[in-house]
Amino acid sequence: MTMQHPMPVTRAEVEDFLFMEADLLDSWQLKEWEALLTDDAGYYIPPNDELDGNHRDTLFIIADDRERIHQRIIRVMDPNCHAEFPKSRLSRVIGNVRILSVDGDYVTVGAKFVCHRYRRYERMGEYVGHTRHILKRDGASFKIKERRVYLKSHELGSLGSVSFIL
Repeated sequence: MTMQHPMPVTRAEVEDFLFMEADLLDSWQLKEWEALLTDDAGYYIPPNDELDGNHRDTLFIIADDRERIHQRIIRVMDPNCHAEFPKSRLSRVIGNVRILSVDGDYVTVGAKFVCHRYRRYERMGEYVGHTRHILKRDGASFKIKERRVYLKSHELGSLGSVSFIL
């Protein structure tokens, strides 16, 4: 019996996946985005003053497990969700994608992002930062085990509510 080695991962594969993810989020295809998640996925936005904090003992902006992600999607897609009616127009640019580590079927990836948010009667919002994804190899593609968003802003008040999936 021969030992199988994990398929090698290329930056181009990871970039294509992150670009596709950004497109799904920008176009409000949240059910399709949710299908990219593992059953034990987590979505986190740590506070600016505790970027390396643990969501179990630090107050995070967002600390969602798989069920909370699902409930967030239901709420934000509801036409009665005043925070997102009409839906914000979003445009993300992803860059500086790097493979940080590979451990079997898991790939940790870092990337920079700029997300422009256009809302009726509001100034354009610009969210800048970097992400860290833990991706799990799933055939020829990936599933998202963990998604962390690190915002670069010094204060969050001027950004308004983060009612969409950043």
